[in-house]
Amino acid sequence: MISIVIPVKDGGADLERCLAMIARQRIDDDVEVVVVDSGSSDDSVEIARRFGAVVREIAPAEFSHGGARNVGAGLARGELLVFISQDAFPVDERWLELLTRPLRENRAVAGVYGRQLPHEGARPPEIFFLSFLYGGEGRRQSVRDASQLSMDTTLFSNVNAAMPRALWEAYPFVEDIIMSEDQDWSRRVLLAGYAIVYEPDAAVRHSHDYTLVAAFRRFFDSGVSSDRAYLSGESHSKSVLRTAALRYGKGELAWLWNTGQRRWIPYAGAYEGVKLVGLTLGAHHRRLPRPVKRRLSALPDFWIGH
Repeated sequence: MISIVIPVKDGGADLERCLAMIARQRIDDDVEVVVVDSGSSDDSVEIARRFGAVVREIAPAEFSHGGARNVGAGLARGELLVFISQDAFPVDERWLELLTRPLRENRAVAGVYGRQLPHEGARPPEIFFLSFLYGGEGRRQSVRDASQLSMDTTLFSNVNAAMPRALWEAYPFVEDIIMSEDQDWSRRVLLAGYAIVYEPDAAVRHSHDYTLVAAFRRFFDSGVSSDRAYLSGESHSKSVLRTAALRYGKGELAWLWNTGQRRWIPYAGAYEGVKLVGLTLGAHHRRLPRPVKRRLSALPDFWIGH
């Protein structure tokens, strides 16, 4: 059996679209859906139950990205666990089979993550961001030791991912970081000698058109957890990030220019600038007082106990 775990908060039409595409999957395995709802004020719980999902309701104060997924995985009965976000949806009926296939073929693979394509009408900076991280070429990620940890090796996303239940039981998601629980997980299984596989054919639609303020706050939170994710390799990981940032900036500028989207260049400059400032401040959050961190974060309640 395959269990698909979805954390939900006011999912509405997005959740319904996600569940409808899951119901269309062509795969021989039995499939169950587990929804962990953290205090929706809309009809998300009713939608989930209408699609036959197992539903566990938790209080909003109990939510964390890792914690909600652990609750769902704990309820699940499947030998394989799949994680997807409420605002993502598979692009075709083969998504589930393609996402889980590498786990069946090689026991050394701890996790698989799939491609994220932008929603129709997404802004150019978001389109480029997703193409930069989640391109059309597959890859296998592994490390010899901690010195090789970087954004290239730890990249893994619970927006669209699968893992054996046994690996989740051995390495449950941590619940004490603000985000990037997926990359913390990949770091730990990589150091244990497992591999991570990126499967671009297992694609979902998922994108966000953040405002400048929202982008700053999300990347601030990303920076807060970076030392347990893509910056956990110390000097090497910092060097990889700097190199990638330069390649990213040049690539986005060239792409906007060459595709006739030049009017977006000033906005893209401002957008990428606030992301960089947010990430840098987040990476140095220990120097900031708690009230300031609460104002800068997208999840201010996280800081009550931290």
